[in-house]
Amino acid sequence: MTQILGILNITEDSFSDGAKYLEPAAAIAHGRALAADGAGTLDIGAASSNPDSKGVPPNVEIARLVPIVAALQDLPLSIDSFSLPVQRWALERGVAYINDIQGFPDASLYPELAASHAKLIVMHSVQERGAATRVDVPPGEIMDRIARFFDSRLAALERAGIARRRFILDPGMGFFLGTNPETSLTVLRRLPELKSRFDLPVLISVSRKSFLRRLAGRDANASGAISLAAELFAIRQGADYVRTHAPGPLKDALLLEKAVQQGR
Repeated sequence: MTQILGILNITEDSFSDGAKYLEPAAAIAHGRALAADGAGTLDIGAASSNPDSKGVPPNVEIARLVPIVAALQDLPLSIDSFSLPVQRWALERGVAYINDIQGFPDASLYPELAASHAKLIVMHSVQERGAATRVDVPPGEIMDRIARFFDSRLAALERAGIARRRFILDPGMGFFLGTNPETSLTVLRRLPELKSRFDLPVLISVSRKSFLRRLAGRDANASGAISLAAELFAIRQGADYVRTHAPGPLKDALLLEKAVQQGR
């Protein structure tokens, strides 16, 4: 069954939400709305990682998270951060998931990861460290790069005593794979290869991404339809988790698909 993560950005410079949910009251209300619409988990990010974002110090990131996590702790929460202090703070609060766009590169955190019960969203990005940048990666090279990354990183995490069953793989999308839309499309087409090679759950986050907006010629706020189409395609290709700004339409689409399948 597909797991839906609702995106809750509490940032100043999100490419999709701007500063709409920077105030705690707005963020908490939006988090509740995402859950009511079908998000089984809230993926909360307090520092944007798009190429035009400004850096956020860890103390500011944590200060943004404190009231939101406290108010929504009755829900399964994922903390989207590549900052070590923020990840440590999140682990201390027993969140359900840690989502790292760098894929947990720092071995100094591994003992704490091993001692926790959080599931780890291990993401590949062509930048390797930091926020997304605008680089070009040929579509024909991307799957080998992704495979080499996961081979190396998963081995390091397992050597540290972190159970393999806790890993969720995210191959990256949009600028995390490069500026060429065909690179992201290639990864979507070839998701079954990733599933077969690693035999682990896969998360896909295509919602409002740049490559979809370019294909459709639409801005972030008008890219809901193409985002939903890409999410459904990813699920048919084997995605187990979908991280989305709009859980309601995805939940409805999955309900219809299930009803049709049951009626055969």
